[in-house]
Amino acid sequence: MFPLTEENKHVAQLLLSTGTCPRCIFRFCGVDFHAPYKLPYKELLNELRKFLETEKDELILEVMNPPPKKIRLQELADSIDNLSQNGEGRISVTQDGSIASKNSNLNVCNVCLGILQEFCEKDFVKKVCQKVEASGFEFTSLVFSVSFPPQLSVREVRSFACIKLYVKKQSLSLGRDDIVQLKEAYKWITHPLFSEELGVPIDGKSLFEVSVVFAHPETVEDCHFLAAICPDCFKPAKNKQSVFTRMAVMKALNKIKEEDFLKQFPCPPNSPKAVCTVLEIECAHGAVFVAGRYNKYSRNLPQTPWIIDGERKLESSVEELISDHLLAVFKAESFNFSSSGREDVDVRTLGNGRPFAIELVNPHRVHFTSQEIKELQQKINNSSNKIQVRDLQLVTREAIGHMKEGEEEKTKTYSALIWTDKVIQKKDTEFLNDIKDLKIDQKTPLRVLHRRPLAVRARVIHSMETQYVDEHHFRLRLKTQAGTYIKEFVHGDFGRTKPNIGSLMNVTADILELDVESVDVDWPPALDD
Repeated sequence: MFPLTEENKHVAQLLLSTGTCPRCIFRFCGVDFHAPYKLPYKELLNELRKFLETEKDELILEVMNPPPKKIRLQELADSIDNLSQNGEGRISVTQDGSIASKNSNLNVCNVCLGILQEFCEKDFVKKVCQKVEASGFEFTSLVFSVSFPPQLSVREVRSFACIKLYVKKQSLSLGRDDIVQLKEAYKWITHPLFSEELGVPIDGKSLFEVSVVFAHPETVEDCHFLAAICPDCFKPAKNKQSVFTRMAVMKALNKIKEEDFLKQFPCPPNSPKAVCTVLEIECAHGAVFVAGRYNKYSRNLPQTPWIIDGERKLESSVEELISDHLLAVFKAESFNFSSSGREDVDVRTLGNGRPFAIELVNPHRVHFTSQEIKELQQKINNSSNKIQVRDLQLVTREAIGHMKEGEEEKTKTYSALIWTDKVIQKKDTEFLNDIKDLKIDQKTPLRVLHRRPLAVRARVIHSMETQYVDEHHFRLRLKTQAGTYIKEFVHGDFGRTKPNIGSLMNVTADILELDVESVDVDWPPALDD
């Protein structure tokens, strides 16, 4: 059943005569059910022509010339009403459906610029799908997004304004004050076609996105008059090639007075010579996240690449020893590494390891069995004796928050080998065992002042346990609040950490070795190996 009614006939005749495609006519007439839009374009055009046939042999519709820039609102209404003015631009719609035109090109829609013509037909969808299939991405659903030229909004508003003037002048009823949005109509037509061609559902929550960007250079100046009337709407922005973005144009259209708009832009919009061009078809997959815990056994390995003034100091890092394997297997473009705290290059991380998470950007492969993840973990562990990974697993972005939340409140356990300048006996260290929840103030250490802001941070040493080694050495096992600078707590950092082991023992103390024995963060969940 054809979706238009007798009430729509005058508007449909006006739009078709001025170069508007059938699907845009449906939008302007408020057709908000999907089926009519999905019909093949040629079939739609033939059905529309039949609908507009009259009992006479021929219905003549005249297209007015573009109005002068300073035309008044009433003059515009009169010119629309008197379509046969000067006898120019005549378009004949005959009973057999043929169209004859002297100076109008009806091939390309003057509103959608071809978007709802050839760019939502099966042939175009197949071309996009071929690119998707050749991209090498793994996906079980997809989001399909489109970017239309901003001038489409100008043309749409202009056409609708003309319709309202025409309807008012003819004392007709428009029936509604809004139209079906172009993106909505495009989605109704193309989503089923993409789903059928690729064999997967269209899902707004999918991490895999196929995006198509359209442009129309021929009409790019349609928006320029808005900048003169609403200059505040068009401010240069970073990463934007043009100030005429869709959002800026829509903002200006909402602010501009209707009479100013009608003076500036031809009514109806001129028909272009060519359809839109496709600037790009891109496929991208949202990031996936892998988490685990790592042990570091080397005292010559930084957590992240150690580069100073562009010069690399050490050949590898914990981050790279793990992420290189993940990048290869997930076929990702890049990664972001994060962890629950960090250790210095000369500090080992023992015990159950330090929690970490890696964001893999734009991965092409995303589906893995638990066995495949175990094999990946084993591959990482076999590749180096400097680190080991455990509990490797896929996690969500939200779950990573568990690693960071309460970081300051968590506790960490360390083991340090300490040297003193004075000769000590076992009894000289035993009093440290009795100190509980010692509060200290730590000014930002000199060694990290180049990358951390200057501040005094209050920290807590929850407990200490000593083991006498010889008259100049003892081991200190201590449990502290996360974020405590252990080296500075031992030697005092020239008085920047108070109190410290040196001041408590009335000696000059220094730290020779430091190990992280446990990071008390219950994430990620432990797995059975």
